[in-house]
Amino acid sequence: MLDAAERAPFLVKCGMTASLIFADKLYRADAIDARARQLGGGLAGLGIEDGDVIAVMLRNDPVFVDLIRACRIAGCYYCPINWHFKSEETGYILRDSGAKAFFVHADLLPMIADAIPRGLPVLAVRMENDVAVADRHVIDYDDWLATQTQYSGSPREPRGHMAYTSGTTGRPKGIRRFVVPPEQRETQQAVVREVIAAAFGITSGVRMLLPAPLYHSGPSLFAQQAMEQGDLLVLAERFDAEQTLALIEQHRIETVYLVPIMYVRLLRLPPAVRDRYDLSSVRFVASTGSPCAPSVKQAMLDWWGPVIYETYASSEAGLLTVLDPASARLKPGSAGKPLASAEIRILRPDGAACATGEAGEIYGRHPAYADFTYQNNPQARLAIGRDGLVTVGDVGYVDADGYLYICDRASDMVISGGVNIYPAEIEQVLMTHAGVTDCAVFGIPDEEYGESLVAMVCATEGVHLAPGDVRSHLRQRLADYKVPRRIEIVAELPRDDNGKLAKRKLRDQYWSQRGRRI
Repeated sequence: MLDAAERAPFLVKCGMTASLIFADKLYRADAIDARARQLGGGLAGLGIEDGDVIAVMLRNDPVFVDLIRACRIAGCYYCPINWHFKSEETGYILRDSGAKAFFVHADLLPMIADAIPRGLPVLAVRMENDVAVADRHVIDYDDWLATQTQYSGSPREPRGHMAYTSGTTGRPKGIRRFVVPPEQRETQQAVVREVIAAAFGITSGVRMLLPAPLYHSGPSLFAQQAMEQGDLLVLAERFDAEQTLALIEQHRIETVYLVPIMYVRLLRLPPAVRDRYDLSSVRFVASTGSPCAPSVKQAMLDWWGPVIYETYASSEAGLLTVLDPASARLKPGSAGKPLASAEIRILRPDGAACATGEAGEIYGRHPAYADFTYQNNPQARLAIGRDGLVTVGDVGYVDADGYLYICDRASDMVISGGVNIYPAEIEQVLMTHAGVTDCAVFGIPDEEYGESLVAMVCATEGVHLAPGDVRSHLRQRLADYKVPRRIEIVAELPRDDNGKLAKRKLRDQYWSQRGRRI
């Protein structure tokens, strides 16, 4: 618990750096700024140059925040890697990104050691004992940082997050945004601030809470903007429903980042626990990452009041729409209206515009975001573009009042608990099992997670295949959250005359009675 004297600095704007609280420890703004400059100097000392990439595999930790800020000083991209990833998944991103350094929590190293490219500097955070990675030296992050000096070279172009996102190929693609020309930067930053205020509720002087993992795009952007614009960011180690309420009351939080699965868990708290905490300081709840069931949204509005804002976004297109609390009651199931100067078009396969209420593929862009390419895959970037807009395969429509509705996902991507999951990746692993001849993975409705995974698997003739065998095969090769909760052994799967899997037929039996289909 922080006393009044410690909280006082949070009420005063601290330059361009907010103060941070993590695990009830205060990190003052000036110390964060100095450490970021020192870390920026350390990155340069490692040979990190303008436009290079560093990989970050960390849980929520002040070091993650330091790296976000230091990369802007050092002019490099930070590439977050989900710390649940196994060796093969991690190794692919390390290689494809061309990372010049790898920052990782020390206890995660044994799980991924054989995937780390030789010659890549490995800086282990929270290293209590010596750690060996393929017989190579691992650098203790704290000892290393203590010897670094602040960056003193020529100013570098500020860069940021390089997210990895997949498509129907199942192979992740790194989103590498271009640098905004210096003469456009001031105007562009003004647009960014407008968007962040409308979508995330971050403005000068606010106190914010982030209980979501920093390796995701939305929380990463939230943290970056929070540290640049706000006064206080409370970073939780992980989400805990009652702790979230306690932190809001303790620090008089005004803006919170939550995703729908967190709403579900908050609503499950007993009434006596809910009533125990004062939430009157909350002015804005930013919600993105996955669609929120209308019934869940209404329950949260009834409890917290008109403070919840839902945003439709993608790593490629950025923040595109926002649904404010009043509209959430009038337009249940909608993803909102275009955010600020965002442009959204609903197009038919031939590129013609869809009529009002007609479903088609969603294309969008926001001028707050610089254009991008996919790392080592410019062809894939060209494939998703049309007239300056991009699509991630979502299908939807716009009603007569201009509200966007998402009704399907052409790419088959599943969003479970705010996490993007790509069935093609799981299907590829399933087909490496000697007892599997065919398979389909898709999302089905889940009251808690929004969607959960089901795998339908055909067994090789003469082979007895049990769901447990399939699940074990997947768990050895994929992060646990990618392993379908439900595995069904079936005789055959529906395919058309060209051999294409009719996955829609499989999904429709689960989604046909839902008010919102995604």
